[in-house]
Amino acid sequence: MHRRMFARRLFRPATRLFLPLAVVALMAIPNLAFAQGKTTKPAATSPSQNPICQKVGKTLQLSSGGRMWCLGPQNGSGSSTIRHSITPKPPISGQFSANVNAANPAEDISPSGVVAYGQSETSVARFGNDVLEAWNDSTGFFSSCGSPNFKEELTGFGFSSDGGATFTDMGGLPNNRCGTNILSGDPSVEVWAPGGRVTFYVSSLYPSQTGDGLNYIGLNVCQLSGSIVNCGFPILMAASSQCEVFDGFSFCSFPDKDFLSIDPVRGRLYVSYTDFRFDSNGAIDLGMCDIGTPSGGIGPAGGTAVNPVCEGVPADTTTGADGAPYLNIATSFGCNELEGAYPAVDPGRGSIYVAYEDNWATNLFGCNQPTFNQMTFTAKSCLTVTPTSPCHHATRTNGVTITSMASAFIPGYNRFPMNDFPRVAFSKKYQTISMVWNDGRFHPTGDILMQSFTAVHIKPVCCGPIQLNSDVGGWNFMPATRQADNNGNINVLWYQRASGNTAVTYVVAAISVNPKTTSTPAANYLVTDATSDWNAVSSDIIPNFGDYTDLYLTSNCVNGTYSYLGQINAAWSDGRIGVPQPFYASGSDS
Repeated sequence: MHRRMFARRLFRPATRLFLPLAVVALMAIPNLAFAQGKTTKPAATSPSQNPICQKVGKTLQLSSGGRMWCLGPQNGSGSSTIRHSITPKPPISGQFSANVNAANPAEDISPSGVVAYGQSETSVARFGNDVLEAWNDSTGFFSSCGSPNFKEELTGFGFSSDGGATFTDMGGLPNNRCGTNILSGDPSVEVWAPGGRVTFYVSSLYPSQTGDGLNYIGLNVCQLSGSIVNCGFPILMAASSQCEVFDGFSFCSFPDKDFLSIDPVRGRLYVSYTDFRFDSNGAIDLGMCDIGTPSGGIGPAGGTAVNPVCEGVPADTTTGADGAPYLNIATSFGCNELEGAYPAVDPGRGSIYVAYEDNWATNLFGCNQPTFNQMTFTAKSCLTVTPTSPCHHATRTNGVTITSMASAFIPGYNRFPMNDFPRVAFSKKYQTISMVWNDGRFHPTGDILMQSFTAVHIKPVCCGPIQLNSDVGGWNFMPATRQADNNGNINVLWYQRASGNTAVTYVVAAISVNPKTTSTPAANYLVTDATSDWNAVSSDIIPNFGDYTDLYLTSNCVNGTYSYLGQINAAWSDGRIGVPQPFYASGSDS
């Protein structure tokens, strides 16, 4: 089956050439999904009618992308606080490059001439000198289906072929089904180079436009050819696992907070996410796609780099019949909401780790059990290339009790509740899996803590969580980590403020951290070369600065063997120009 793709030639600063190419397979997208019979009542016309959306802000929280789908544009003023002109205490500077805006504000204008305010929730990946960064793009709020450059999509992206020195804002990711399903942000980016062809993968929320159809995790495949990046239309990577009829209307569960991890040895692309079902308080699920072989050949399920074959998606997407996810990691049937799942692959064993927060937000609203960040291990034997895994849940689970910052009103940050989602990195050398998160146990304005576990058995290493921030003067929140470098060490970045009484924000990193360390690093390193006052920034999105940052080590392949160099690629949302923008910087961990 042949579909159109869109090739975009990169010039500097932002000139584009669009060329029709071939070919990405696209599964059919349904308009309506009825799980329990037909109804004579009119169909729902807005996602806000979905019972899941009606719980937002009451008994249920969603990601930034989920809130965009449910609520549309929102008042983006910062939370109330007393402003102070405080010069931040800077960590060590000079380790990271000049900061680059991966977007172009001139592109953030709808076809009718409306300026959009807010590009946040960033993710990045890099192979060699090729860098792709994606973000939540509020331009889609004010642009109709069929807009130039796919402006109606709520996932935007930029590309750099010069190692991040300059970027071209590419607009929205291609979507030829915007009348029924929209790319709704929460992007995650991965990359590999099968057969020497650099291929980026960008996942996004991909829900029904009307709220009464199946909701998906969509996957856009972008392959490079010299200075041209070719991005295909969305492939279905995961789907609603449950549909029900409420008051005569059919609604389906909502897959939320997607994030990718790749197994470059076996050609597997994984996505972890929460499926908000009607019979539980969140199911942490895993999706898997066969993306071919490292040499660029066809994989066991018939997948290739540009035509992945994804498991766990209903074969008949027109009926809306309940379907099983590829693998259920965990499900809450109690009061505790599960959210914020992040994966990491052990490419040696072919196994996968998924961490998530247990009792997020519900810890504020009557669920009095402890709040945990859970780490799970799933063995290779469960990760078969089949429609569903032969296993019913993760192989092993262990966790850390955390002191949640959910009730924090961080000055200038317009999201409540705050999250404590764990980010994860696997170390081949030390045979550890580490999670990092923000925690209020030592200081009410938060610290960045790390807990490492032994591989496979996920038993805690050493003496409990280790504090990574060397400056405890103010706020520390939203850490990111992805991979360990070739020396087995991990790098972590996060937002920091010099005082608890300021909205002036910068980004710092702890670099080359031994996952078995027992002490706080002697210093942190400044990532940003300018600060931003979050109380002086306009945004059409809640949260105005998203709920995650990202860090990716440059990927490399020599004779079919993949490694991660000690080159840090940082992505975050920055308000230095008065509007949240997706920024980028690179640095060395040595």
